[in-house]
Amino acid sequence: MPNISSVSEFLLLPFADMRELQLLHFGLFLGIYLAAFLGNGLILTAVACDHRLHTPMYFFLLNLALLDLGTITTTVPKAMANSLWDNRAISYEGCAAQVFFLFFLLGAEYSLLTVMAYDRYVAICKPLHYGSLLGSRVCAQMAAAAWGSGFLDAVLHTANTFSLPLCQGNAVDQFFCEIPQILKLTCSHAYLREVGLLVFSLSLTFGCFVFIVVSYVQIFKAVLRTPSEQGWHKAFSMCLPHLAVVSLFVSTGLFAYLKPPSISSPSMDLLVSFLYSVVPPAVNPLIYSMRNQELKNADDKDGVGRITVMCGSVFVIRIGDGTKRQFLHQ
Repeated sequence: MPNISSVSEFLLLPFADMRELQLLHFGLFLGIYLAAFLGNGLILTAVACDHRLHTPMYFFLLNLALLDLGTITTTVPKAMANSLWDNRAISYEGCAAQVFFLFFLLGAEYSLLTVMAYDRYVAICKPLHYGSLLGSRVCAQMAAAAWGSGFLDAVLHTANTFSLPLCQGNAVDQFFCEIPQILKLTCSHAYLREVGLLVFSLSLTFGCFVFIVVSYVQIFKAVLRTPSEQGWHKAFSMCLPHLAVVSLFVSTGLFAYLKPPSISSPSMDLLVSFLYSVVPPAVNPLIYSMRNQELKNADDKDGVGRITVMCGSVFVIRIGDGTKRQFLHQ
């Protein structure tokens, strides 16, 4: 019976057998990758070079852009190369590296998204305590904890997965090395330990998602207490797309790792993995940079008040009694 030591490479799932379709897939992935690289690169450059953006919100956004660049670079370039050169092979070491970096970066990103939800909650619901609750040292510690949790999670799952004996060949039904697909190649019952670890990790993921949702509920309640309908529209139009991306990330990730084998199919697995590993890094720059000019403090000319939102910074300016109030200073 073959074991793990006899496997020197894995065969990834091809997108198509026709050469024309392979080149089409290469072009589509190249466009997505360049868009994600450009969007996240611009965020990194802007935050690093503009001292006005050296604030907690943008510090977390810089970390998110780094994680998004790493995530999409872990999977998409190899998929593009395989489509371009009509090749399916990935080395055993390369497969292990993909699993490690994907778990590391996605785990750290999700932890960071949880931290960013807390940042938004404090900024909007407890603005007077923002400076004390989210000082520079605290922000650095929270970001380090996010990166560290992803690293530990990746070490745990990668070491456990690649210690399992393989008995079902080396064909992975996915365009990158994914733990559920590798577990299908293991010997009977040998994978149960890793399944248990996945259930535990995903339970923590769901708990973080509940925290994010509760934070947004509190944010929306705070926004709805303001008298400006224009402010409501801006708040919901900016925050709801981000919450939708987080929901897509979590739901597809949970489905990919917890779905029963009876409902699994290569095309569905491919779509679900694409949605949680490629879509968020590509659309996050758009979600976080849209209407960036609204971050600037603007006077209210109607005497009622307005809200300027970038889903992490809310300015509330009320003019009517001759005073001006700012929830969060940037």
